[in-house]
Amino acid sequence: MKKTLFVVLFFVFFVNVVSAATLRVGGVLKNQHETPIDGVEVKIIYNHKVLATTETTDQGTYFIEIPIKNEINPKDVSIEFKKTTYKTINQPIRNILKSTLPDGSTIYISSVNDTLYRAITPAFWIALVVLILTFLLISIEALHRTVAAFLGASILLFVSYTLGIFNENFFVISFEEAVKAIDFNVILLLMSMMVIVGIMKKTGVFQWLAYKSYALSKGNVFKLSIILMFVTAIVSAFLDNVTTMLLIAPVSIEIALMLNINPLSLLIPEVIASNMGGTATLIGDPPNIMIGSYAQLTFNQFLINLGDVIFIILIVNVFVMKLFFGKEYKKGHIENVDALLAKLREEYKITDYKLLKYSLFILGFVILLFVTHGFLHMEPSIAAMIGAALLLVFSGVDITEMMEHEVEWTTLVFFMMLFIIVEASVQTGVIMFVASWVKDLAGNSLALAIILIIWVSAIASAIVDNIPFTATMLPVVAYLTRTIPDAGNTLWWALALGACLGGNGTLIGASANVVTAGISERAGYPITFKEFLKVGAPATAISVAIGMIWLLLGG
Repeated sequence: MKKTLFVVLFFVFFVNVVSAATLRVGGVLKNQHETPIDGVEVKIIYNHKVLATTETTDQGTYFIEIPIKNEINPKDVSIEFKKTTYKTINQPIRNILKSTLPDGSTIYISSVNDTLYRAITPAFWIALVVLILTFLLISIEALHRTVAAFLGASILLFVSYTLGIFNENFFVISFEEAVKAIDFNVILLLMSMMVIVGIMKKTGVFQWLAYKSYALSKGNVFKLSIILMFVTAIVSAFLDNVTTMLLIAPVSIEIALMLNINPLSLLIPEVIASNMGGTATLIGDPPNIMIGSYAQLTFNQFLINLGDVIFIILIVNVFVMKLFFGKEYKKGHIENVDALLAKLREEYKITDYKLLKYSLFILGFVILLFVTHGFLHMEPSIAAMIGAALLLVFSGVDITEMMEHEVEWTTLVFFMMLFIIVEASVQTGVIMFVASWVKDLAGNSLALAIILIIWVSAIASAIVDNIPFTATMLPVVAYLTRTIPDAGNTLWWALALGACLGGNGTLIGASANVVTAGISERAGYPITFKEFLKVGAPATAISVAIGMIWLLLGG
């Protein structure tokens, strides 16, 4: 009896093992611009029953392995792709391959790649309205920019977890997506550089630089403005423009105050020059880093193709700045320049040489890391963090004082909230809608493609952060580059010029603008949205027009 039972159990076990089957399905999901889509819910369905569920990764890939007790009929297997703001796809899996392994088990394998198309849902309109209203609240100064962005991000999340729970068409962005959208590379870079600059202030070096800059200009304030603009542009070409403004802005405020002129007459031209200088090189501005990586463009290609036109744009904008701030520069005229220089030489001295040596050595180390971060595959924030940490250790300054008085927390919160609002626009298809419009209008005309890409990029980058917009435009430009005859790399230069120069259009168009506004506000001279727009919009229009003509002429 026992022997018979053993044989039966063995037979049942043997049949289960031998007849066991496995279904493996994988693939890649992209949108109509060939950009991978993450977070797509993937379901494998057999005879109207869900066998397994997974989600796509950041690269748009998915993989499902399902153990099956019995053999299946491949004709009855289907797959479903579903994500809010995209049209749901439910289709049979037609290319299932069956094979038998040496152990007698059966394996079914299939690869399903597909393209998902946007669906205009209530979430699309909610994201668009919040984006526009946030921009309007900041532009008319009805609320502080940080409060406006905080409100906008909060509304998007609140709607998603109230209306969106009952109707998925109202789900705009998840909390996980919102947290992921915050670029902590930017946040930590800003915070660390604020600490470095705060410690360096204690050495008196910024006051000393103010004196030396004024001495070089020999009392001519307009000449001083030109010097500061070119210094800012050159430094921004090799460092990121945010770091440059963190270093230059305190110096400029010191200069302006000792000349009894409004610091904004120096700060606004500098930040505009900073965004221009960053356009000239691969590492000068985040959009260029993204473009260079995607299109496999080198540092030398950026410098050769964009360096000349940026130099021309910078020279033209020197006179644009004189047009807006000429009257303010005249207020800084001083009769006895030599006497003032002698006085400044005594008042603006280095107060702590030991701390200055530490600071300059560590700052040089940080700059070296910035220049080589591509080779090291290191995020710029890591370079700034190690520099700030070392300087805090060697200087012995009070960390509480640094965090309370030197770190612009309102600026950092603004960036975090803005990242969430922009990500909601990306997730719901608002930004892709603009990209699709450019793609449809361009057709096969290189000239039209140049005009559309450079102007749409400039206008969009003036309104929203240029990083997510650039990310959305990369596959669009790649497609146009492949399909338009003789395009070469011209359209990549159009995207770089538009995205980077467009940041000068408004106060929130570029990270450097917001950081400079925060520094100026803390010094008692807030930069209003209207005041920046009055100067930035014409400067941007002139700059982009020059860049467009340059590209159309084959520059």
